Amino acid sequence: MNLKKQFKEGLITQNPVLVQLLGMCSTMAITTSIANAIGMGISVTIILTLSNIFISLLRKIIPNEVRIACYIVVIAGFVTMVDLSLQAFFPDLAKSLGVFIPLIVVNCIILGRAEAFANKNTVLASAVDGICQGIGYTLVLIIMSAFRELFGAGKLYGFQIMPAGYTPALLLILPVGGFLCLGVLIAIMQWALDKSAKKKAEKEAAEK
Repeated sequence: MNLKKQFKEGLITQNPVLVQLLGMCSTMAITTSIANAIGMGISVTIILTLSNIFISLLRKIIPNEVRIACYIVVIAGFVTMVDLSLQAFFPDLAKSLGVFIPLIVVNCIILGRAEAFANKNTVLASAVDGICQGIGYTLVLIIMSAFRELFGAGKLYGFQIMPAGYTPALLLILPVGGFLCLGVLIAIMQWALDKSAKKKAEKEAAEK
């Protein structure tokens, strides 16, 4: 297990949203406020980590033919626990996130990491992968929601930031604003990764 490598993959090189292009529906839908982004990010991180742990534990006894169905059962159990916990302790957040918490069951990030990583690695490595991928997902949500809430509503975390005379760019808090913001972030990430790859190639060529 390489902790530094897994952390870098979760945040940058294999970021679930900006590189793997997973979980994009919830990413665009709930990033109208930082409160929603933090709530969804923490929920997904908890579910992803616990699902990875249990799927890794059971990977040798789950029949290959029904592994996807078994993954969904495991994920659904943890989603239900998180959903009920939010309703009990954070009812306003649960109401704000709405159907997107139950829909984590079919979130491609959870299922994708179960199939690509947890099914092939140890419990500890799978737990770290869940945490790192969850942090990467949460970071993207916070960046998007901060930009959309600040310029689309003039607020951050519900507090007025922009001057009273500021005219909010309402386009940013509409669905099209989510598409635009996500598209820009993906483009920036791909540009940065491409530039990094070119520098690495040039360095290797110079050393030969």
